[in-house]
Amino acid sequence: MATKNILFIMCDQLRWDYLSCNGHPHLKTPNIDALAARGVNFKRAYVQSPVCGPSRMSTYTGRYVHAHGASWNFVPLKAGEMTIGDHLRPQGVKTVLIGKTHMRADIAGMVRLGIEPNSHIGVRISECGFDPFERDDGIHPYSGHDPNPRYNDDLRASGLDSENPWEEWANATEEDGEIKSGWFLKYSNHPARVPDQKAETPYITDRAIDFLSNAGPDPWVAHVSYIKPHWPYIVPEPYASMYGPEHVIPAIKSIKEQEDPHPVFKAMQDHRVSKTFANEETRTTVIPAYMGLIKQLDDQIGRLMDHLKSTGQDKDTMIIFTSDHGDYLGDHWMGEKDLFHEQAIRVPLIIVDPDARANKTRGKDNNDLVEMIDLLPTFLDVYDTPQVPHALDGTSLRPKLFGDVHDKKPHIICEYDYSFQEARVALGTPSRDSWLRMIYDGRWKYILAEGFRPMLFDTENDPNEFDDLGASPEFSDIRDDLHERLFKWARQPRQRMTVADDTIETTFVQERIAESGILIGYWDEAELEHALRHEWHPRFAAHNPIIGPTLKKLLRKDLKE
Repeated sequence: MATKNILFIMCDQLRWDYLSCNGHPHLKTPNIDALAARGVNFKRAYVQSPVCGPSRMSTYTGRYVHAHGASWNFVPLKAGEMTIGDHLRPQGVKTVLIGKTHMRADIAGMVRLGIEPNSHIGVRISECGFDPFERDDGIHPYSGHDPNPRYNDDLRASGLDSENPWEEWANATEEDGEIKSGWFLKYSNHPARVPDQKAETPYITDRAIDFLSNAGPDPWVAHVSYIKPHWPYIVPEPYASMYGPEHVIPAIKSIKEQEDPHPVFKAMQDHRVSKTFANEETRTTVIPAYMGLIKQLDDQIGRLMDHLKSTGQDKDTMIIFTSDHGDYLGDHWMGEKDLFHEQAIRVPLIIVDPDARANKTRGKDNNDLVEMIDLLPTFLDVYDTPQVPHALDGTSLRPKLFGDVHDKKPHIICEYDYSFQEARVALGTPSRDSWLRMIYDGRWKYILAEGFRPMLFDTENDPNEFDDLGASPEFSDIRDDLHERLFKWARQPRQRMTVADDTIETTFVQERIAESGILIGYWDEAELEHALRHEWHPRFAAHNPIIGPTLKKLLRKDLKE
């Protein structure tokens, strides 16, 4: 059956290797594994930034961070940037949001353009081009995204009342009769106060099922975007008790990473969150909760898939399962996701396409390098919409789903603007220089750090990325090659979005200029007549103010002859 709809599931801060289908030895995720068995598991999928906001903006726009400009969580996506909804809505495809985007609206840009932020168009601009069925960014009650979200109303209606139920029930626990905030990592191994069925992840699933039950006959893209397993790392029972310290994988780190680290790496190791996660007690307290959140997520994916199957929507709905970035969890002496190790930038990506042409790849792993910017071109492919390579940086993954011979990416790109982090202050770098850019060809990972030496890792011989070869003379040729490839990428920005490349390349430039009545370099009328007869495409309208009279004269002359 042809693919009609797309269920685009994104988790927040889910590491690629914390799924049983990707090799985790203790955490079993049968429902997500079932998706991999029905589709393609892309084992080498990478985000365009290790931070929520810029990563998601790249996914939603199909453009690298340097192209869309929303380089960190507090940086708005410019009003006017084309996103998934903007590309698909003209094709009659509904694009709805159910959950998180981490979008910061460009209020100043809308005011400048005379667009009311609360208007129909203003809301779409504020929600990455989606029509919000429900937006729930979570994080905390003072984020500015959700001052009083529907989730709070749902908790109150269930008898879980307080000034902010989300904070005091979903993100809190109890100890000795006192409410303790889940923001404090020491309470991560305590159960959340909220019952499982009223926790954040089941709630988003409920709302997704509400949409699917009333979606109507028109094709749709539903972005079901889960808040978890992003911090606060706290989960209700029965998940809070499922895993313990014995299930925590040893940290992937080496003492050599602290002996003479790159200055930026050292500054990030000195972040509070990194120092906290360097403590083994933190890891054995937090990671079981992280695993519980993923197990809860897997159960909810099962609910969602059961609903699709019971309604028959599974027969014509593409399913995409992914994450916006990973989580160090103490690996490399780091917390959070502030650099380019695999733990931060490599994400799960599973695609199930109901199209019969995808049958030959079902249940297979794909080890090609792919990027999150490839998803939007894939969506265009599903709806037979022409690709727009002048505006998008990615390429459709559908040929890989169909098992067709397809060119492989020579490399992937990831960027990080760390100007908002403590590392910039510690290093004393100007904000404009506080950029890291990575190019990775599948073996060599080269990181350009403005104002500092580069970093280089050989992931073939050093899969754990312990040995930084950025200063080793014997690898200068490798660094030079990757630096030039990165520089070439930087020299080809996608900013000329309003005119397609093929429009330029198939049109005689002077001919187009002359259409506006502008004649450059012609000596006299005879030279223009020669150009019209022998050089230009015979398609000019006679009403052109400059060329028109000449055309009419030529037509009269031709008729006489």
